Amino acid sequence: MKANEFVSGQQVAARMLVAPKKFKYESLKRVIDILLASIILLTLFPLFILIAIAVRVSSPGPVLYKSTRIGQCGQPFLFLKFRSMYMDAEKRKKDLIQLNEKDGPIFKMKNDPRITPIGRFLRKFSLDELPQFVSVLTGEMSMVGPRPPLQKEVDEYDVSALRRLMVKPGMTCYWQIMGRSDLTFDEMVELDVKYVEEVSFTTDLLILAKTPKAVLSGKGAY
Repeated sequence: MKANEFVSGQQVAARMLVAPKKFKYESLKRVIDILLASIILLTLFPLFILIAIAVRVSSPGPVLYKSTRIGQCGQPFLFLKFRSMYMDAEKRKKDLIQLNEKDGPIFKMKNDPRITPIGRFLRKFSLDELPQFVSVLTGEMSMVGPRPPLQKEVDEYDVSALRRLMVKPGMTCYWQIMGRSDLTFDEMVELDVKYVEEVSFTTDLLILAKTPKAVLSGKGAY
């Protein structure tokens, strides 16, 4: 069974049980997503310009890093970040694979030599993620939800991990405020599944309220 088939089936069952309540929650969540994303994009536009200049000056290559990520129900979408790595990062990955500090299908290194000096600063405070507010505005992402994975990561998911795809991916969720990259892959999945099981307006507000402190601390970000 494909990922999107599994998730779609689970979503249909969930909607049959709590359709009115879920529709009200999703409608309100979408309104808040549009409002917050619009405010952030307008307010931080000067910062976007400064970051773009810093990225361009720091190393050759485009300002934005673009990749295809997997969203709700297994649907792919264009994912944007400010570029934080050198242009040959993907080629060099094969030489570093044995130094991977994460379990599961994720590759992470605290001192990844492929990251540029400005990129390390951007990652520490999640500034490289700012372009994703455009995806929130267009509806491919939400303010709160599991972080969107790569297709090659989804290909290695078990049934439990696939449940992460039942909701729209987001800018922040439980594991972003509870350890970030210091968590194991299983812990990340467990927290994302916890979110899927208890989605509510109250839960979203709680996560949003705790996110700024987690971002400013820089703990677990690399």
